[in-house]
Amino acid sequence: MSFKTDLAIVNRSFWPSNQIIGEALLQFAERSVETHSVCIITQAHGDLRAALREASRGGKVQICASKARTTSASCLVLRIVEVLIFMLWVFFCLIRTRPKKVYVSTDPPIVVPFIVAIYCWVARARYVYHLQDIHPEAANIVMPLNSVVFKILRWLDCFTLRHADQIITLSATMRDFILARSRTSASITLIDNPAVVAMPGTERNGDIVFCGNAGRLQRIPLLIAAIRAYVETGGKMKFTFAGGGIHAHDLRELAECVTQVSYLGVLPASEAAALVSRHRWALLPIDDEVTEYAFPSKSSSYALSGAGILAICGVDTSVAKWVNEYKAGVVCVPDMKAIVKCFFELEDRQDSVFEFSPEFLATLQIDYFSERLRILLIADKNEENI
Repeated sequence: MSFKTDLAIVNRSFWPSNQIIGEALLQFAERSVETHSVCIITQAHGDLRAALREASRGGKVQICASKARTTSASCLVLRIVEVLIFMLWVFFCLIRTRPKKVYVSTDPPIVVPFIVAIYCWVARARYVYHLQDIHPEAANIVMPLNSVVFKILRWLDCFTLRHADQIITLSATMRDFILARSRTSASITLIDNPAVVAMPGTERNGDIVFCGNAGRLQRIPLLIAAIRAYVETGGKMKFTFAGGGIHAHDLRELAECVTQVSYLGVLPASEAAALVSRHRWALLPIDDEVTEYAFPSKSSSYALSGAGILAICGVDTSVAKWVNEYKAGVVCVPDMKAIVKCFFELEDRQDSVFEFSPEFLATLQIDYFSERLRILLIADKNEENI
């Protein structure tokens, strides 16, 4: 049985497993359902409807959730198969719910947004495309793609970009790349990824923390080598790591061998925010090339924590420019000797809190993010932006 809705929100990960973006999208849906009919198209490992009822969340929001069978630890083939299954699920749900407008993000990238574009083209509906990463370019850095496959995927994404009603992305660098690559005429809005706010008044008794995905793009091998060299030459600061990713095992081994290093594994978002707020410095290593196609989400949580940011990247990248613009910390080039020297310099610095303006910090919070989406997608034309 089909029914008409005003808005569909399409995102593979959702509350409660995704505690930041998932929570923000749930708040967006809860605010929107007061005046519009809303459905959420997603995946869940458990019974999402039951979880929402138990938490007294969701209200009149229609839930269309398929069963998730893989995790980030699953093999690549299974994850690709599940993405294709989810793509079919999204198309089925769109046909069933017949939304007038759709929000879709790059979770997962390319194929699901393309399916949304096809539905909206046929049904004469509108959609807002949120690029938190630009693919296939970002994926090609991690795992080089066949040139033919790369061109096909890029064509699909350019089609989606050109037919979008509006586009959302993270940085001016990403916006410029989107415009140059797709030649879209859609308006592009910049919205920072949200983060959880740490409890105020926390004592900063830690030195340096890394909290987030320890993946292929975070320069973890270089960072590990620099920490070993720093400790072996008399460095006194302590390092704390939290999060998963392909290099989690390497970080665990480092912690077992070096007493000044701790590895805590994956933490809930609120605990991770509290952890960062207890440290003076937060590590933000990132591959230079990927900054054209993405912006590290941990930057928002670091900024809200008040810790100084140690960005390990090229000085001309969007990340380095962001750190320097907001006087958020220091930038170190990705060279082992330079990083070791920087560690020793941080030992003597007395900085305790790096305070952004209250206005900027407000833009990083979940309620701001969800309200921005509501205004962009469904607010009346005469309603002012926040």
